[in-house]
Amino acid sequence: MLEEKDIVEQEDKVISEENPSNETETLENNQSESQQETVNQVAENKEIDELSALKTALEEQKDKYLRLFAEFDNFKKRNAKERIELFKSAGQDIMRELLPILDDFQRAQKVYEDDKNAENYTKGVQLIYEKFLKTLQNKGLKTMESIGKDFDVQQHEAVAEIPAPSEELKGKVIDEAQAGYTLNDIILRYAKVVVGK
Repeated sequence: MLEEKDIVEQEDKVISEENPSNETETLENNQSESQQETVNQVAENKEIDELSALKTALEEQKDKYLRLFAEFDNFKKRNAKERIELFKSAGQDIMRELLPILDDFQRAQKVYEDDKNAENYTKGVQLIYEKFLKTLQNKGLKTMESIGKDFDVQQHEAVAEIPAPSEELKGKVIDEAQAGYTLNDIILRYAKVVVGK
């Protein structure tokens, strides 16, 4: 008597003999599965390569960003230091120009103390004043001309209003309490004026 196992094997043999394409299909299925696995592995490898390339590019961009940020930070620090140095030394130029005038005042004071000649002292002070004014003008300082001109809030600061002596002086500057100055065409100090109404 045949056992069940033998019967099943014989049936499989008969079926395979009757249907040889079944074996071919199994073989093809095995091949397509292995090809699919190969394709999947290639796709995974591609993704891994792309991911590593992206990570490398990201690291390069981070490095560039950090370097640029560090350079900018250094620039800001250097610029701040240069500005501080500039502020410290900004007045040196004008002070160097004013020192000879200070020396002139000291000499005039000493001469006056020795001989007590008021007339010579007055002339000396006048010369020093002119030298001082010329030095300031060479640096770009100009006195604003105000008397007789129309009152302009952009240049003048009215300290008083008085009745105008004549009709044409209405709205014009009659007197100047304090002179106004410009430095390189920028108003340094507004002129304090008396305006006719």
